[in-house]
Amino acid sequence: MAEITAAAVKELRDRSGAGMMDCKKALAETNGDMEAAVDWLRAKGLAAAQKKSSRTAAEGLVGVAVAGTKGVAVEVNSETDFVAKNDQFQDFVRTVAEIALKSGAADAEALSAQAHPAGGTVAEKLVSNIATIGENQTLRRVARLEVSQGVVVLYVHNAAAPGLGKIGVLVALEGDAPADVLEPLGKQIAMHIAAAFPLALSAADIDPAQLERERAIAAEKAAESGKPAEIVAKMVDGAVAKFAKENALLSQLFVMDNKTPVADVVAKAAKDAGASISLKNYVRFQLGEGIEKETSDFAAEVAAAAGVA
Repeated sequence: MAEITAAAVKELRDRSGAGMMDCKKALAETNGDMEAAVDWLRAKGLAAAQKKSSRTAAEGLVGVAVAGTKGVAVEVNSETDFVAKNDQFQDFVRTVAEIALKSGAADAEALSAQAHPAGGTVAEKLVSNIATIGENQTLRRVARLEVSQGVVVLYVHNAAAPGLGKIGVLVALEGDAPADVLEPLGKQIAMHIAAAFPLALSAADIDPAQLERERAIAAEKAAESGKPAEIVAKMVDGAVAKFAKENALLSQLFVMDNKTPVADVVAKAAKDAGASISLKNYVRFQLGEGIEKETSDFAAEVAAAAGVA
């Protein structure tokens, strides 16, 4: 059986919100597999469906930029939060977002190869920044949105500077409604997305692997109810449908009133404006989401530095 360390228990506790002893038992039951331990806790009703804060596992900045019917989001990572406050680093992220917007680069590799206004390529400028700032940095990802008619609206939550922050959102609204209708609507939807963390635009767009994972967790929970198989099957189907509804943007309840589905908010705006409005897509970048970072244990670090086992 894998050794269950205090650091692993702490990481699982941070990710799941479950108690220390429950986390230790979950790791023991899953042979130290962190993801399986999260699912084990959820199946036992000891953890939330998602602990959003656990997704942020790297420092740096998200940058967003828009121009009419086009918008981009980029993420540039650094080792510490201090670098995110550095003017040179902020200028780099802001410039890279503008380069992505103008060049049409669709991924980090293509963006890295673009010319930088200070000379050389984006990749070369990044290497120069690493040398002068003294900390490793990476251009992690880029995403683009575009509509044929309408607007792409940006929103940055807790902005560190204009267009820069830890959560950046783009919303693509297509239609013939005027900009003074589309812009405020897009801003409100973007704020909803920042807060509600949808997994996809619609239920049909949610990753099938994610739904299967939820189905497996629901099946384990339902099986413990002791009810007949046909009832258990309905319970599982209902749980998966509820998960999809709560995590698809169009069916989520709008955070502004917590009762109207986002799809209905868009439909009402279109009706009121006497024009067509369609929510085509969105991008939500949260700094460091999906990146695993070693859990820091200050006592262990001090002991290691002192040469104590």
